Amino acid sequence: MFVEAIEKVDQFTRPVHFILRYYTGSDIVPGTGTLFFVNEEGFAITCRHIARQIMYANSIYENYLKFKTELRRFEKDPGQETQRNFLELKYKINSENPIRILFNFINCVADYKALNVYLHPTQDLAIIQFRDFESRQYQGYARFLKDSKSVRQGRYLCRLGYPFPEFTNYRYNKDTNDIEWTKNGRITSPSFPIDGIITRHIGEGSDITGIEMSTPGLRGQSGGPLFDKNGTVYGMQSSTRHLHLGFDQVNREVITDGHRKRVSNYPFLNVGQCVHVEVIKHFLREKKIVFYETEGIG
Repeated sequence: MFVEAIEKVDQFTRPVHFILRYYTGSDIVPGTGTLFFVNEEGFAITCRHIARQIMYANSIYENYLKFKTELRRFEKDPGQETQRNFLELKYKINSENPIRILFNFINCVADYKALNVYLHPTQDLAIIQFRDFESRQYQGYARFLKDSKSVRQGRYLCRLGYPFPEFTNYRYNKDTNDIEWTKNGRITSPSFPIDGIITRHIGEGSDITGIEMSTPGLRGQSGGPLFDKNGTVYGMQSSTRHLHLGFDQVNREVITDGHRKRVSNYPFLNVGQCVHVEVIKHFLREKKIVFYETEGIG
């Protein structure tokens, strides 16, 4: 049902690749996000939480370098560990936050000179502008639903994104004690569609800001378009909500593989949360960015 729509949307939907390094580990952690273009001028939208990683990647590493420089002064100090703990608190260095983030836009534009990033003040939405690029590596652009009355409960829609980071073009450089991109390895990740129906509208006060889908958005699909069988964009995948079903089984006896066991289970329904098309269009208008609309499927 979505074959032609996916082929159309895939032309202007692109992955953002990330590699991360954490303070207490040596492993490189790959990740992906998604963006899609809204016009021929290099403007794309994605999630705010994706854009923030792009915006603050340099400052995160600069903060870590300052921490290392200050810690180096205490290399021969008997109280080095005490100083380390103090500096970790000062610079907010811990095992949960990355100390290095590198990102790579895949097949977006060639040789861009700068980026402008606009974060929505309340919603998980951001605009990325590629500035002074030589050529486009995407084809076409999104066409947004003109009349949001078509965003109705039960509407069957699809999402497209890049949830599986299968790229391998990165490494740890022992000489620089840093992570880096390489020219070797796989540089692409496969796109992945997922379908579902609209279950509910998500609102804040009297305003509808989101669309809930019956299936979850997968990690890495954040920032990808939500669209119908014609490729008309209804919104953008943002996050997954975990709804407790209340069918809990606590310390229940079951027989599995011929053995009696005691198990507990607390089931949740995982549903997708998307930014509503009207929120996206309003933000684009506010920033005076050209975008295109079309009628829905009725």
